[in-house]
Amino acid sequence: MIDARLLDAVGSLAAAHARPDHIPLIGIAGAQGSGKTTLARDAAARLGAAHLSLDDVYLTKAKRQALARDVHPLFAVRGPPGTHDLDLLERTLASLSAAKTDSRSPLPAFDKLADDRAPRTDWPVFAGRPAAMLVDGWCLGATPQAEAELVAPINALEAEQDGEGRWRRAANAALAGPYAEVFARFDAMLFLKAPSFDAVLDWRCEQEAGLMGLPPAELPPARRVELAVFIQHFERITRHMLAGGVRADITITLDRQRRPFSP
Repeated sequence: MIDARLLDAVGSLAAAHARPDHIPLIGIAGAQGSGKTTLARDAAARLGAAHLSLDDVYLTKAKRQALARDVHPLFAVRGPPGTHDLDLLERTLASLSAAKTDSRSPLPAFDKLADDRAPRTDWPVFAGRPAAMLVDGWCLGATPQAEAELVAPINALEAEQDGEGRWRRAANAALAGPYAEVFARFDAMLFLKAPSFDAVLDWRCEQEAGLMGLPPAELPPARRVELAVFIQHFERITRHMLAGGVRADITITLDRQRRPFSP
């Protein structure tokens, strides 16, 4: 169950930026497993808002394969800056912003099993004019790193597969350019701050165990190892955000149970 304080925080941001002629655009950022998508979904239902995720607007598999061929092989893995279709996101937000009471606005969807965009006929549709637009994403509001911070690899993945730094520099350039331009269009950002990067792996393993119908303690050790490798793709930017490299109007630190931390 989502903590009421988190729902109230989203509601307060939406209310602060609502005007008769303007639908507020609110971002909800947080590391993998932080509960950002569940919060956005529940808040949207509560507010009568439209909800979409950065996960819904990944580039198609073909375009990511082209990036992997032309820029760096690690771009075949969806998630890092550079692997999202920001034009599709902006077109969707523009459609929602112009929606009338009788409008029907298609919302992009991504088929994670197929690792490709879902057919348009399978996209959900938002009916009417939304009270707000809520977008969740792990790197929303992230700021780019300085060049000096990019020199040394941060983990084994970078050391072994990005020794020259081309991948991390390309992702950083995306954050500094097109992603920053999109982030600047948001009225407000809420950042769910994990207590540590170690918690991110635990949360991701809890999610995986849930998908497998298992208690977290029964997740196969081999799968935990695979997930530990996978989240290395996101470690650099996640750690940067946890250290303050994020522009957010409200930052809420979570404990390991994803509850707002009260010292």
